Amino acid sequence: MTAFRFTEIARCAAARSGLFTTPHGDVETPSFMPVGTQAAVRAVTPEQVRRTGARVVLANTYHLALRPGEGLIQKLGGLHGFMRWNGPILTDSGGFQVFSLPNKEIRDAGVRFKNELDGSQMELSPERSIEIQNALGADVIMAFDECTPYPADERLARDGVRRTLHWMERCLKAHARPHDQALFGIVQGSVYPHLREECARELVALDLPGYAIGGVSVGEGHDLLCRVTEHAAPLLPDDRPRYLMGVGLPEDLLAAVGYGMDLFDCVIPTRYARSASVFTVRGRIRLTHRRFRRDAYPIDPSCDCDTCRGGFSRAYLHHLFQANEVLSAVLATVHNLRFYQRLMERAREAIAAGRYLEFKREFLEEYTSQD
Repeated sequence: MTAFRFTEIARCAAARSGLFTTPHGDVETPSFMPVGTQAAVRAVTPEQVRRTGARVVLANTYHLALRPGEGLIQKLGGLHGFMRWNGPILTDSGGFQVFSLPNKEIRDAGVRFKNELDGSQMELSPERSIEIQNALGADVIMAFDECTPYPADERLARDGVRRTLHWMERCLKAHARPHDQALFGIVQGSVYPHLREECARELVALDLPGYAIGGVSVGEGHDLLCRVTEHAAPLLPDDRPRYLMGVGLPEDLLAAVGYGMDLFDCVIPTRYARSASVFTVRGRIRLTHRRFRRDAYPIDPSCDCDTCRGGFSRAYLHHLFQANEVLSAVLATVHNLRFYQRLMERAREAIAAGRYLEFKREFLEEYTSQD
């Protein structure tokens, strides 16, 4: 029996809820995955992450290969043992990070670039990316793909699809742990529907355990993100998890859930928290604003996170940020992560009740009102 299985539980229009089974536990979908780039979700402990309701986290192949190295992590129990997280983990391929670097050289063999730590020349290929991810030991690993920038003309996007499909075949051949690591393929094609269709068709023919849509968080904006996702999601199999990479804001997540996507990740909730920007059911607020200096309310009175339920006031958080205390980032991160998990919980409940579209409309009406 395979270690990975996706079961659709309920559907409301195109939105769906499901259960993704992995060697380290089940994930209820739709689900938001906190990002732990350096094998840690910034400012919070693994237990604090668990208490927000998160069941799966991400780590970054590129950064962990640079430091401390996949060999050391493998020796110390793989990512699960190294970062003390006993739930599912997903690692990216390193492709997005490499393609974001200046002066990289993209070839069919792989990508050459300078090590950002010591300036030495390095190369990341499909084989090397899979080798690193096999050593890290995450439950879900991503194929090495070409992340097409935005904007991109059709020729550039077509080249990216061709290389992504070629690299996918090489990733499959290099994958040494298919029994306990699910290798997901990534649909590229920029904003060109026929290229997305071509890429999805070729990937689906490989019968992979899961599929992702990439290249939709590179600056194209909400409307194009929606257009691409709405077109690409139905191209992917119903019986496999669908992962929208690098998304995003609450309005983006709710739109993508409505198109049938299951898994999401983004640095937004943790990064925003560290700069005093927190999410509430009535929109986003910045705690360093002077109007919160004497505010005795919690960040969000309707929230059940450890920060809000623990009695920490907006005035206290305002003080912590002004004083540059580390605790400010901890408390704000706990809240933002719980906000995202509550959003996904409410989406799953609405799908099960057959009222997802109503829930989405009601949430956004309140979310865009004035705090």
